[in-house]
Amino acid sequence: MYEALHLLALIPFPDIDPVAISIGPLAVHWYGLAYVAGILLGWFYARRLVGNSSLWTRDQSPITYGHLDDFLVWVAAGVVLGGRTGYILFYDLPAVLANPIRAIEIWNGGMSFHGGFLGAIIAIIIFARRNGIPVWSMLDTIAAVVPIGLFFGRIANFINAELWGRLSAMPWAVVFPTGGPFARHPSQLYEAGLEGLMLLTALAVMIFRFRALKRPGVVAGTFVAGYALCRIFVEFFREPDAQLGYLLGTGWLTMGMVLSLPMIAVGLWAIFRARAAALPATEA
Repeated sequence: MYEALHLLALIPFPDIDPVAISIGPLAVHWYGLAYVAGILLGWFYARRLVGNSSLWTRDQSPITYGHLDDFLVWVAAGVVLGGRTGYILFYDLPAVLANPIRAIEIWNGGMSFHGGFLGAIIAIIIFARRNGIPVWSMLDTIAAVVPIGLFFGRIANFINAELWGRLSAMPWAVVFPTGGPFARHPSQLYEAGLEGLMLLTALAVMIFRFRALKRPGVVAGTFVAGYALCRIFVEFFREPDAQLGYLLGTGWLTMGMVLSLPMIAVGLWAIFRARAAALPATEA
């Protein structure tokens, strides 16, 4: 069976060096460039959103260009600190307790999206309150651009040959250099397409066609629930973390699914809350 899976891999893994640029001892990895590209393109897109007054309630954005410029440092810190802390708590806690220095060894596991998500939420709330910005409007703006970063991050995962999928006999399966001699789902590309391109497009249609930013909370709620649904779907094709495996002896339940389930409830709550808050104005 395994030999057959190997033969059915029709897509060779691209021979791309994880190091994008190397100048002497300085090495710039694709993963680092993905973070930079996601933040900068997200910043550019967010400026377009806040600069379009017709998208907002009372035809005026509560967020200025200056706010976005200042927030870049906040969101970068929230994502990195939250992402690393989340990985330790959700995926690597026993190993870190046994060897605390492992907490700063980012090459041992890296980052957790769910941790980075929580870190970004905390950064958004604190920043918005300190600057007199409605929290839900700030959440909506950032949620609209996050899929850009997710897309580049998952492409970087693919280039790094990490977080690959389960064994597969599909014709587009890939033999990853770090995943043994067997064909696997390129689950990173599934996530790039769903969490990145599809979610970005859906939110853009809501914003520019249906003026969703005029109902604070709808875009943020849609992103949270939409991401969770995409992640749970892809988890059925993604290899679980080796140190955890499948949970509860199920052979299918993963930590990614468990962490994503509450996000569906939170996202739906945000959407219904926003719709309920808009009802009096609509009826009037």
